[in-house]
Amino acid sequence: MKKLLAILAAVALCLGMTAVAEATYIVGVCQLVQHPALDAATQGFQDALTAKLGDAVTFDVQNASGDSNTCSTIVNSFVSNNVNLIMANATPALQAAVAATGDIPILGTSVTDYATALDIDDWTGATGMNVSGTSDLAPLDQQAAMLHELFPDAKTVGLLYCSAEPNSKYQVDVITGYLTELGYETAEFTFADSNDVASVAQSACDGCDVIYIPTDNTAASCTEAIRNVVEPAAKPVIAGEEGICKGCGVATLSISYYDLGCATGEMAYEVLVNGADVATLDVAFAPNVTKEYNAELAELLGVSIPEDYVAIEG
Repeated sequence: MKKLLAILAAVALCLGMTAVAEATYIVGVCQLVQHPALDAATQGFQDALTAKLGDAVTFDVQNASGDSNTCSTIVNSFVSNNVNLIMANATPALQAAVAATGDIPILGTSVTDYATALDIDDWTGATGMNVSGTSDLAPLDQQAAMLHELFPDAKTVGLLYCSAEPNSKYQVDVITGYLTELGYETAEFTFADSNDVASVAQSACDGCDVIYIPTDNTAASCTEAIRNVVEPAAKPVIAGEEGICKGCGVATLSISYYDLGCATGEMAYEVLVNGADVATLDVAFAPNVTKEYNAELAELLGVSIPEDYVAIEG
């Protein structure tokens, strides 16, 4: 009898181990729009989670082409398909996911401020709902200091951003205080969508010495249009992230969106495999920031770049 019980216990253990080994996960990824920063975050997320789970995880990656309504359609399909986790890349994707489900764990990335995005008062670092993730907010006081370091004699800073992106407004409101403390006058120039980016950028060039663009998804997808305005006007742009700087800026204090995505993937593993409660997970931030510059535009505009800045490759 003891021998039989031992055999049965061994079989049960093997079956349990097989069940664990064969556990599989489906992760839905909703990315707001295709541009280098968000692309890098999605790739980092997939790479990190695949490194942990291998073939046990599959991804349904869909791009909303900049349309918040399409974000809703995408995440609703994820809910219908009963995915194990939703990764929402950028604020409109996160907001759509939250509206679609209160049960499936949601991790955001490339989201600047979760309290603003989710309309949460008394922010503590965790959402208290089925949401957590990573923030792409670089230190705005340091970005203002960078602008002052490069353009100490400028008088007016134009703040160029999309009015449909609440996190862009949040960044502008915060950095305005720092710029004012440094003695600058500021003026906001907002565009509703990609159709009026060029005309609004022209207005900013006409009225300001330097332009600041926050981490703004619409601006990031329209850098060529912005450059076609700011370069002939000889107006330098300080950007909130590397992709915008590479397209139309002179300098940025930037995070690695790939690393941010990897951090989100690590969080996903904790939620899916280790049973972490997403409601109590603090939103995480990028561990490092880097002073970067666009060598081509800096030379064209005659901007002298200090030695501690790193040239953006490619």
